Amino acid sequence: MTDTERQTERRLERAILELLERRDPSASICPSDAAREAYEGDGDGWRELMEPARRVAGRLVTAGKVEITQSGRRVDPAKARGPIRIRRAR
Repeated sequence: MTDTERQTERRLERAILELLERRDPSASICPSDAAREAYEGDGDGWRELMEPARRVAGRLVTAGKVEITQSGRRVDPAKARGPIRIRRAR
């Protein structure tokens, strides 16, 4: 992993945790929310950060900080396919 990739992933981690902190404790966010928050540019370049945002969320699950859900149910981030949500660990 390059230094740039590490910096991007740190921005994504901060974005996920800060977005959740600003919301109701039971609320969730979409990885796109974090990608948009962490993106340092104009236009829709944030879309390139979607997979990195999912990866970072998966690491935060391992750290016990967040949960990944689909249809309101907690799922294993490694097995999740399709749209996911991120919420604080319960």
